Amino acid sequence: MSSKHHPPAPHAAAPADPAGTTGSAATAAPPPGQHRRHTRRNILLGGAAALGLAATGTSAWALNRFVIDHTEITDVEAYEAENAAATSAATADASSITITDTSYTSSLTSIAIGTVATGSGDDTVTYYTADITVTDATAVRSAFANNEYGTNITAKPSRIAAEHDAVLAINGDYYGFRTDGILIRNGVVYRDDGVRDGMVFYSDGRCEIYDETSTGAQALLDAGAWNTLSFGPALVRDGQIPAGIDSVEVDTNFGNHSIQGTQPRTALGWVETDHYMFVVVDGRDEGYSRGVTMTELARIMAGLGCRAAYNLDGGGSSAMYWGGRIVNRPSNGGERATSDILYITRGA
Repeated sequence: MSSKHHPPAPHAAAPADPAGTTGSAATAAPPPGQHRRHTRRNILLGGAAALGLAATGTSAWALNRFVIDHTEITDVEAYEAENAAATSAATADASSITITDTSYTSSLTSIAIGTVATGSGDDTVTYYTADITVTDATAVRSAFANNEYGTNITAKPSRIAAEHDAVLAINGDYYGFRTDGILIRNGVVYRDDGVRDGMVFYSDGRCEIYDETSTGAQALLDAGAWNTLSFGPALVRDGQIPAGIDSVEVDTNFGNHSIQGTQPRTALGWVETDHYMFVVVDGRDEGYSRGVTMTELARIMAGLGCRAAYNLDGGGSSAMYWGGRIVNRPSNGGERATSDILYITRGA
């Protein structure tokens, strides 16, 4: 069951609410009329029950906050077409398209896919890279699950990618499990509640790490922002790895107190104008890939030449879509449903 509301006015901020955790377990698409159920959500509610919370008290709030879909915009593509502040390169027609197992080239875009394995035995780390160069930065797009905007709306990354004819995609920042942060996607403001360091992609091909609390969504939009990500931490800022990133807490609620230790990870980086890196590190699979710490992830991104890099939702959510399928090995044994992806469409 979803609660349906009228679309907010362009650039309206979402209502304030406690920040959510990240990720939800993969499930098959439910029959019409049935709720999606997600492992991590069940854990959240199970923890509430263990604390003896009344069904009509805090646990009822948790059910509403973390499980039930709340849809604010029912047709995101139409909403963006009406409200986008920048023209998208996805409307341009690419020519001379060539796709191989590890590359995509067109008159507008080039993508090279790499697989790296380091270490040995239980210390092995395996990760996937996508080296992306575009002629128009708006070719790097965002898509929401089910073409809807709101909280607790999820779908498998491969499904979202296929629905948008993506040639390449990675999981995003799981915007739908929190209601804070600055959220601009495809040139449209969805949320304006700065609380953390974010990453902004500009339509002129620049990227930067920024402090959400020192600016606002409209100011970013006026400066040419195309997409913002609100998760973190920042991995590389001005070519340098920030100190203390292994102890950063993204959220402080009971479901996700930290993102420490060796974990599967997803990151994106900016090398130079119109040049980006997508990276997915597998983990929790000794002998194949143990995962990495945040500092190790930062070193990977810096080693790939990134002048700015940012951590996205990870763990079982980490996924890279290429050639019509997920090419990495998600730690859950299969895809985990999430709220959003970043992608490049075929023909871009």
